[in-house]
Amino acid sequence: MAATYGYTGKILRVNLTTGKISTDDTLKYKDFIGGEGMAMKIMWDEVAPGVTPYAPENKIVFGTGPLCGTGVPCSGRTNITSLLPSSPFHGVSSSHMGGYFATELKYSGWDMIVVEGKAANPVWLRIEDDKVKIEDARWMWGKGIFDTQAMVASFMGKEAQVAAIGQAGENLVNLSVIRTGSSHSAGGHGGVMGSKNLKAIGVKGTGSVKIAGDRKAWAELDKLMMSVIGANNQMVVPSSPQPWAEFNDKSSRWTGRKGLYWGAANPPVETGECDPHDMQSVGLRTMKAVFDFGPQAEKYTVRMGGCSHCPIRCHSQLKVPQLSKYGMDEYVSNTCMGWFSPRGVMFKGIKAFDGNSEADAAVVGPAIGAKLADDYGVWCNYGQIGRDLQYAYETGLLKKVLPADEYASIPWEKLEKGDATFLIDFYERVAFKKGEFSHIADGTYWLAERWKFGDDFWNGKVYKVWSRQGFPVHHSNEAGGQVGALISCFSNRDAQNHSHMNFIGSKLPIALQKEIAGEIFGSPDALDAPSDYKPMNEYKARFVKWSLGRSMLHNSLTVCNWMWPMSVSPLKERKYRGDTGLEAKFYSLATGIQLSEKELDEAAARCFTLFRAITQRQMGQKDLRVAHDQTTEWVTHAEKGKDGKEIPQFTKGTIAMEEKDMELGRTLVYREFGWDEKTGAPTRACLEKYGMADVAQDLASRGLLPV
Repeated sequence: MAATYGYTGKILRVNLTTGKISTDDTLKYKDFIGGEGMAMKIMWDEVAPGVTPYAPENKIVFGTGPLCGTGVPCSGRTNITSLLPSSPFHGVSSSHMGGYFATELKYSGWDMIVVEGKAANPVWLRIEDDKVKIEDARWMWGKGIFDTQAMVASFMGKEAQVAAIGQAGENLVNLSVIRTGSSHSAGGHGGVMGSKNLKAIGVKGTGSVKIAGDRKAWAELDKLMMSVIGANNQMVVPSSPQPWAEFNDKSSRWTGRKGLYWGAANPPVETGECDPHDMQSVGLRTMKAVFDFGPQAEKYTVRMGGCSHCPIRCHSQLKVPQLSKYGMDEYVSNTCMGWFSPRGVMFKGIKAFDGNSEADAAVVGPAIGAKLADDYGVWCNYGQIGRDLQYAYETGLLKKVLPADEYASIPWEKLEKGDATFLIDFYERVAFKKGEFSHIADGTYWLAERWKFGDDFWNGKVYKVWSRQGFPVHHSNEAGGQVGALISCFSNRDAQNHSHMNFIGSKLPIALQKEIAGEIFGSPDALDAPSDYKPMNEYKARFVKWSLGRSMLHNSLTVCNWMWPMSVSPLKERKYRGDTGLEAKFYSLATGIQLSEKELDEAAARCFTLFRAITQRQMGQKDLRVAHDQTTEWVTHAEKGKDGKEIPQFTKGTIAMEEKDMELGRTLVYREFGWDEKTGAPTRACLEKYGMADVAQDLASRGLLPV
């Protein structure tokens, strides 16, 4: 095989029904970049419409990209693509996890793993360089993820990286995860692994990833990258005044400062000022525990952890001695929704319990929930599982749908009192599918159908349901007005798009952000001040297309969309400008395939257009504007003020959109992609431009192609 750069050149294919293990050529898919893009091509070619997520004919693709394993900062992501069990039309979707699994897969010589079929008995997949074997996992079945990882490591050694499911995935819980390491979860596809009787994948590699560019050029580019990188979610402004900082914002995730410690480290470590010119202090910028929990978390923090090749370290690694009381290891790690989702399940709040003060309970409670969810492998659906529970409980629906004895057996008094040990009962019922209550983890659409949720649920802003497809808000109209709102219209699950958020959430002053937006999108009017939104325009549509494309690009390269793109910088001497061409520069150096920023963005648009075509084929719908891209009513209905009167849209202080304006926005975004402006479906001309005449012909044969 000719030398390849960036890519290993090999895709591992495993058929669990037949036991056949084979190798495919990565580069025949190179027009789709890697990771998510290549996975979409595989799903289009090989999974027919009408296949359901838990059918043996479904495939699950574990993908890396050409930057993974090269040392590019924040490039340790694994993209997982399959049909999504919680989707009402079983839409194709991707989930993502960090950690070290993806880089280990590259070091073992593989760009991707494509799994199909179903094993007769539980198995796990053992990958040691080019030696691949399907192993018996009956002795692991029924175990949590922590034990499963240890069992795989007992065979392969502690260097092995493991992706596994817990009992939730085994029991085909729609809201289940695939997890690697102590806290890196990919939400939504755990049940697909379970349906294939695949308990885990263990990987150990002794190879490396070759890059095309010379070391000096690579070092210079890496130096540039490290000069523009910020803190978690690319926030480039510290949360408190610093001697070096021109700006600060108390809501920033750049929390490092003098007098703030990793208090449970031995000895405690002071985060310090973290001057952005000091590259050795980058990992101290994001003391995420105090951001997520408040000051009390300082005493529990051992350190910050994270993913392969990432200097940011956004996972709080805590020592919580109280966990031993519940039979859990006292060390726990997580970030963001891993902590927030257990709080959401405790929607009445976590209060003092079991001898913990209210301040300590605010850490101990979520730690209990995170430990349970990660071990059982339960997905929170970006926090929606707690809001679904809240609606069903507060409206009295649970009393109607649960058998009386089951309702009485649930410790509601703990929920009411804010006792977080309620979570122990909650996650056990969910993971083991105990009783009618376990349907809370079917996913919002299926749950609402089963329990007959009313319009007050869908249309009430408090429950944050974005679409009648049942997926929740994830940085929508509160994040850039129409920009965030329109981005959320194009997903088959929560949007998972941080490209726009990493720019507008940088915490730079709005005047400066607008100036930079003008340079990227053609006009400062691409961006509005928070909660001071103006009507739709073409520049916002460019921002939307760029954000959707960059998210697809990051999931294909694979780099972290929670950090990339590098639109801004913490350095005053750079006038706070980042470099939006870094992805293309790294790609060209890594692979030797010279692509400009514009050309790489076009490749990402090709991938996203294919995703759009798959969605259209799966839905069997010609008009995606009406069938797919609509929101629930609260998004486009005027909010009411404290006096009960409606606040008109485009009034300062409201995030409500206007339906007519949103429809204009859809049209403008369709135009940017070259899709049909009436239906939002890819046109023949668009598909042929991207070299996908076969896709156009398939859609035409089904009567789905716009005319």
